[in-house]
Amino acid sequence: MDHDFHRIKRLPPYVFAEVNAMKARARAAGDDIIDFGMGNPDQPTPAHIVEKLVEAARNPRAHRYSMSRGIPGLRKALSGYYQRRFNVDLDPESEVIVTLGSKEGLANLANAITSPGDIVLVPNPSYPIHPYGFIIAGGSCRYVPVTPDKDFLAALDRAVRHSVPKPLALVLNYPSNPTALIADLDFYGEVVDFCRHHGIWILSDLAYAEIYFDTAPPPSILQIPGAKDIAVEFTSMSKTYNMPGWRMGFAAGNKTLIGALTRIKSYLDYGAFTPIQVAAAAALNGPQDCVEEIRKMYQDRRDALIEGLAGSGWDIPSPPATMFAWAPIPPAFAHLGSLEFSKLLMREAKVAVAPGIGFGEYGDGHVRIGLVENKHRTRQAVRNIKTFLGSYNRVLEDSEKARAEAGQ
Repeated sequence: MDHDFHRIKRLPPYVFAEVNAMKARARAAGDDIIDFGMGNPDQPTPAHIVEKLVEAARNPRAHRYSMSRGIPGLRKALSGYYQRRFNVDLDPESEVIVTLGSKEGLANLANAITSPGDIVLVPNPSYPIHPYGFIIAGGSCRYVPVTPDKDFLAALDRAVRHSVPKPLALVLNYPSNPTALIADLDFYGEVVDFCRHHGIWILSDLAYAEIYFDTAPPPSILQIPGAKDIAVEFTSMSKTYNMPGWRMGFAAGNKTLIGALTRIKSYLDYGAFTPIQVAAAAALNGPQDCVEEIRKMYQDRRDALIEGLAGSGWDIPSPPATMFAWAPIPPAFAHLGSLEFSKLLMREAKVAVAPGIGFGEYGDGHVRIGLVENKHRTRQAVRNIKTFLGSYNRVLEDSEKARAEAGQ
């Protein structure tokens, strides 16, 4: 029987799986791997949110099916957050929907609006669901730069003039995963004007809105007048409140897009467990000092990593936001590419990172380092990497011999 399924054929091998398999083998052999690979918060969810979950779970009525688009109290809480944070008014009935994390929301909206052959504009490098949500849905991607500047706007103009059919949608993600770049309202304003003129939907991923450091709070594209005519924005509880495993996110904005996502989700799920939604509403409505503490924790880890690696001879731009550093591969190793360099770093320094190629071809000169180990472990990783970089001649020679032997 032929098992060569059409949609699976459109997905390349998941490069992170190769690094994860190597990490698993190393740990099975007893190696202590310091893992900066996955953006998986390592700290517990704040206690008052967990307590609300437990309280709600004790109510037997909460054990029944929930609502696919989210309970009213949670949609109102998200609307309240947007009003406080961005001064944006949202109708919780028609402009907000609860999703099982932002990833699920992006993927299901892609399925809701994409026809075979539709073209979607996606920055490269970017988080994998941004292009592959549309590729799975039968669309095609045209890549644009990730930098929020004139080069991006020029590429947007070229894409519209030279794409057949005309692009359906544009994906944005600022603060960016993996690059940590931030967009400002002037940039958003130009993009909204352009896309309104050309009838292009905008899907903005704002999952890292609250993880920022030496900068003003990142804005929302919905702050731009008229943005709700064409734009929808995805947010998440995962990073802001240390709630990754809870799978709780939102989409907000354009009524047509929210309606399309609502309709397709009504066929696919009954929504998250009600007590999780109740606890999420308590997080949004409750004290926010925990968010400041989480932000400070990532900033301390960032500083320990960036300063430590600079002292080791590896200069990495200090990220102004997100929980990631986007690190150019040291020049002596640049010829290896990000996947081979990541393997080498794990083998020699016992440090796992995410190869940049996993975020698109234009990410291959970098690796992504997640700020997901405590400061003690981060400093240990810095020491390991310093030793590794200090013996790069031997490391490269051994690496080339191993690759030559593997090719025979």
